[in-house]
Amino acid sequence: MRRVHPEFAFQARELAEQIEGILGDPPDRKNYKAMTQALVTEYANGGGIEDLNMMAFALVDVIDIAEPKTLLADAEDFEFGDPARVFAAVSCPEGEPARMLAAIEENHLELGRQAIVTAFLHKHPRMWDDDDTSLDQLAEGDEGDDDEEEGGASEEFTQMFDQEGER
Repeated sequence: MRRVHPEFAFQARELAEQIEGILGDPPDRKNYKAMTQALVTEYANGGGIEDLNMMAFALVDVIDIAEPKTLLADAEDFEFGDPARVFAAVSCPEGEPARMLAAIEENHLELGRQAIVTAFLHKHPRMWDDDDTSLDQLAEGDEGDDDEEEGGASEEFTQMFDQEGER
C-alpha cells in the first residue's frame, strides 16, 4: 500500500459518492451513460466545467492506465506533480475519448493531472491508503486530559470571581 496525499484521497472518495449518486438506487445505467457521454463530448470539444471531480467523472470509464506506478508516485503531492508524466502514463480509446484527453491536456493541464490521478485512485482503491483523520481514529488511545483535576473548578479560579474577597 502506498500513501497518497490527503486531498487526492478526499477527491477519490468524492468521485465514488458522485458516481453512486448519479447511478441512483436502483442503478440507472442509462442515465449514468448519458451523463458521462455528455461530459466526454463537452471536454472533447474544448469546453467543460473546470472541476476536478467532473473531469475525473468524464475520464473514469474511458481511461486506460499504462503506468500505474507513475500515477501512484504522482498521487503523493496534490499541487506539484508532473503533468507530462501523468498524461504519458494514460490513454483513451480512439474517437471522442482520445480527443477529450488531448483537449484536457491542452486546456487544463494541471487540473487534468489531478483528475487523471483521482480517476486512477477511484479505479484502484486497493493500491493506495490514506491517513485516517476521522475523530474516532484521532481519539483512539486518548484517555482524556490527565492534567485536569476531578471535581470542578480550582480555588484560584473561583476567587477570580469572588466579589466579597475583594473588599
